[in-house]
Amino acid sequence: MESFPFDPPILPMEAVVKDELPSPPGWAYEPKWDGFRVVAWSGPPPRLDSRNAKPLLRYFPEIRPSLEGLPEGTVVDGEVVVVLEGMQNFDALQNRVHPAASRVERLSRETPAQLVAFDLLALRGRDLRGSPFGERRAALEELASDLPAGWSLTPSTQNLDTGKRWFHEFESAGCDGIVAKRLNGRYVEGKRDMVKVKHRRSVDVVVGGYRLHKLGDRVGSLLLGLYDSRGQLHFIGHTSGLKEGEAISLLSELEELRTEESFGREARRPGGESRWASGKDLSWIPVAPELVAQISYDQLTGERFRHATRLERWRPDKDPEACTMDQLERPEGPEFSQVVLGG
Repeated sequence: MESFPFDPPILPMEAVVKDELPSPPGWAYEPKWDGFRVVAWSGPPPRLDSRNAKPLLRYFPEIRPSLEGLPEGTVVDGEVVVVLEGMQNFDALQNRVHPAASRVERLSRETPAQLVAFDLLALRGRDLRGSPFGERRAALEELASDLPAGWSLTPSTQNLDTGKRWFHEFESAGCDGIVAKRLNGRYVEGKRDMVKVKHRRSVDVVVGGYRLHKLGDRVGSLLLGLYDSRGQLHFIGHTSGLKEGEAISLLSELEELRTEESFGREARRPGGESRWASGKDLSWIPVAPELVAQISYDQLTGERFRHATRLERWRPDKDPEACTMDQLERPEGPEFSQVVLGG
């Protein structure tokens, strides 16, 4: 029986965000997928660890056979994804992490997860972390032909033009950017030794509310909305990271706009405390929908911004009612199964 050449858990290698991909030679380019980053261990017993080294396998019981089917002593760096209607669905994936065993079992059948491999850290008990990525990728491609059901291999190219083309073409499958890896680079745990370029678009939104900063003397985040075709203002996300002076001055301006309602009663509204918030105060204050801002965002999940957005500028020249959902771009292109290899 093979044993692992190093002990679990480990922290995966990370990437630094940049505006441009590095130029060849010496780089490989791969799609960045919209799932949970994991380190997968063949066992026994099998393990599935998150990017912060927390065990995830109990939430994805359907993945166990995929791990047990790996050669013993094998460790794979990859992503857990849920694919619905040909595209990764992060909301469905996030809902899989639930404390109730009965719900975990039900969702494992209704929205099954799968694994995408993109690096090989150990193979049959041999430590590959010190080997160049080019060698690790070649070993992973050789292993891919024998990967059990539930696994896919992410595509990889050393051609920069191909990587740039994937950046746009694969977005429809759930690719939210491109990761560049040094061909001669060793696997450095927990370090940002890769480069990633992510999608970024701008849109005009209405401020429908705000949350106070923990200090209480300034705005912590702005709650953003867009109008649907019926004239309902829906909550679509938030922007944070305001500069100190602006966050303080904004508070008095927003206080003058306080109201009872901003987002429609039948519309999507900011949520309260959830299991994802870990007790954080998510109370918010509605304001009259009069302020328009241009923000930039990296990704959509359904009809909301996946991450915090960035405030670019204020738009006093634009009517709030003109800030509608049809500004949001929906990528078209291949489905997930047409992009990954195998599976």
